[in-house]
Amino acid sequence: MVENVIYPAYLDSECSRTDGRRVPESLAVPDPTVDEIAKAVGQVGYDAVIERDKSYSRESWRERGRVLVENADDAGKSDLLQAVGAYVTALRE
Repeated sequence: MVENVIYPAYLDSECSRTDGRRVPESLAVPDPTVDEIAKAVGQVGYDAVIERDKSYSRESWRERGRVLVENADDAGKSDLLQAVGAYVTALRE
């Protein structure tokens, strides 16, 4: 089983690439939550587990949690993040 981790900073439009954003600005949203990310992961077709007591190493001062994506054997991390980013953007519209 492959398990991918998605931190909110990966999809945060307020973060630069240096700060940890891993999707293009067109797919990023301001201040994404782990709940939105988990819902988007479900829409993409994978199982998601939310861990709220974790923080991204580049944001050690900010505990926003993370989402574990289970059974993502066939998805590359970049493709997964872009799909999740697109769904989070659509959820906000």
